Amino acid sequence: MKSGFVSLIGRPNAGKSTLMNSIVGQKIAITSNKPQTTRNVIQGVYNEEDTQIVFVDTPGIHKPNHKLGTYLNKQVYGAMDTDVLLFLVDAKEPFGRGDTFVLEKIKEAKKPIILVLNKIDTLTTEEVYALINQYKDIYPFSDIVPVSALKKKNIKELIETIKKYLTDDICYYDKETITNKPVTFLVSEIVREKAFILTKEEVPHSLTCIVDSMRRKNNAYFIQVSIIVDRESLKRILIGKGGSMIKKIGTLAREELETYFGKKVYLETFVKVIPKWRDKEKYLQEFGFNDFE
Repeated sequence: MKSGFVSLIGRPNAGKSTLMNSIVGQKIAITSNKPQTTRNVIQGVYNEEDTQIVFVDTPGIHKPNHKLGTYLNKQVYGAMDTDVLLFLVDAKEPFGRGDTFVLEKIKEAKKPIILVLNKIDTLTTEEVYALINQYKDIYPFSDIVPVSALKKKNIKELIETIKKYLTDDICYYDKETITNKPVTFLVSEIVREKAFILTKEEVPHSLTCIVDSMRRKNNAYFIQVSIIVDRESLKRILIGKGGSMIKKIGTLAREELETYFGKKVYLETFVKVIPKWRDKEKYLQEFGFNDFE
């Protein structure tokens, strides 16, 4: 039995969440082109008959220019105390100052660092080999593995490479568990993802979604989700003309949730403004919260 914890570290949009979803085989972390889409440390559990690897997805490390950015970076630094660090880089982009900043931070952890060259599906084999040789001169990584998280290419090779650095021999979770997050978290994240996708750059990434209520009745799910923003102008964007935008967000989220649950979903979405929004606790105090019944 081999087991251990592995952190996914990298700049925003390096493909960390996509990679974890591909490894686990199910969507447990949302993705979008908006930086800092991932705002929580999420665990995804990979199981084989003689292996259990707990992958820790983290927000993208960046030089923060606001309090949320500082908070996200602290979350990442706190998640580096794992057995192995996967340093994800976008193989299509040159190694820049942002990557250097991330590398300097993860070197401080003094853990095995596997460089993962992601998004190789757009490169030729010769280009991939050239990149591997280039990165060997940047830092003596424990290993270098080229992958395409989106196309699920070389995922098995990455797993086999990680196994070489695992020393535990216990199961942290039962074999049916795929994430440490509750189902209400996944629901709120799916709604947030659709809001990001549909509003593009119009709405800041500080937008937050909270499940107000979720219950199962007559083989269907009835869910209410609030989308929280801190300005009336953002609320108007999210609602759209005649309610068109909030309807699109709800429709896309409902369709994905029905696929996930395999059951009919009745989803209601609301937009609420809380000035100087800080975190979930403020919302819970003001509006209350009914967990999954």
